[in-house]
Amino acid sequence: MKRMLALLLIVVATFGVIAATSPALVQKVKLGLDLKGGFEILYEAEPLTPGGEVTQDALRETARSLEQRANATGVAEPEITPEGANRIRVKIAGVTDEAVVRDVLKKPAELTFRSMRGCEPSQGYCKVELIGSDFKEGGATIYQNQLGGWEISITLNSASKFAEVTRELAKLPEGSNRLAIFLDENVLSEPRVSFEINDTKASITGNYTREEAKKVADTINLGALPLKLTEKYTQSVGATLGQLSLQQTVFAGALGTALVLIFMLLFYRLPGLISSISLITYIWLLLLGFNLMGATLTLPGIAAFILGIGMAVDANIITFERIKEEMRSGKSLLSSLKAGSKNSLRTIVDANLTTIIAGAVLFFIGTGSVKGFAVILIMSIIVSVITNVLYSRLLLYLLIRSGLLNKPSYFGVKESDIRAL
Repeated sequence: MKRMLALLLIVVATFGVIAATSPALVQKVKLGLDLKGGFEILYEAEPLTPGGEVTQDALRETARSLEQRANATGVAEPEITPEGANRIRVKIAGVTDEAVVRDVLKKPAELTFRSMRGCEPSQGYCKVELIGSDFKEGGATIYQNQLGGWEISITLNSASKFAEVTRELAKLPEGSNRLAIFLDENVLSEPRVSFEINDTKASITGNYTREEAKKVADTINLGALPLKLTEKYTQSVGATLGQLSLQQTVFAGALGTALVLIFMLLFYRLPGLISSISLITYIWLLLLGFNLMGATLTLPGIAAFILGIGMAVDANIITFERIKEEMRSGKSLLSSLKAGSKNSLRTIVDANLTTIIAGAVLFFIGTGSVKGFAVILIMSIIVSVITNVLYSRLLLYLLIRSGLLNKPSYFGVKESDIRAL
């Protein structure tokens, strides 16, 4: 009786936690653009200068720069990943104004610091002295001076280069000694250079408001793209279409899960009920793990989710069939549980291990949604071992040891099929 009470308490506590936390977990799930709507762009990268090279470092730096720009627009969790030798894929979900975000992504194509050194009067700021990549990432900040005005502090990667530029500009007459900050061909600021600055730290002074200073600092931090990007492929998914895909996929998954639960209850009776409890717990733990990872749910991810449900049930089926075989041989319920669990464990481990290996290969070789599929597949296997091997066997052990429900028919075995020892 005590074991039955322990079983009931565990089940009630499990379902209580699931009922209390599931609504919040579902709301926190981040949806991909194929479910929420949004757009995807595939960029091809080229060197900024002729004869240059597209390196993996430059590709990653460009991807980081794009991500910063996307975040600056208020976009939540953009997915920007380098692909192959010279491509970057951008996925942004839940965008209300796609044109604005696309414009921001490509807008800071070239951030330059220019001077009039060696230029004709009609040419203006014709000489490019510094480019965005000369500045330390995130190194531009704003501060308020003693007079209440706002100034910009910048950090450069090379003190010697900045010293050379400022030394030459300081020699020029007043009015020509400016180091103008350009975004494409638009002038953001024209600070004067009065003396050589032999340091990686410098200040841009002027009669700035806080908003103006912040705009200049943000632009410097965003920097110029280390590579030139050309759109090779673009795709937009409307919010309505994404919502429809989500509804249909969730319905298919719920229907499939319900049919699996019904099958287990009809074919395996009490063990099928234990399996159903474990399966519901498995789905909740998988959802919890998904939120803790901060992963983005896509259609391939849901496919891996549903596939994991089938694999989780498979572990129980293997165990229950082994138990039924032991029962038919004439062993007691407890002996059948111990022998069936022991004999089925190796089969389950081998099957799951091979799937983990396949998932790992997909993760390291695949890109984008393929990696997402692999991550969810591997996570589903780990959660399946916890719930449908350890947890379900604990519940089944407590049920059998209670001695209250020990008829062979309750476990899907006919008494006529049991052989005498």
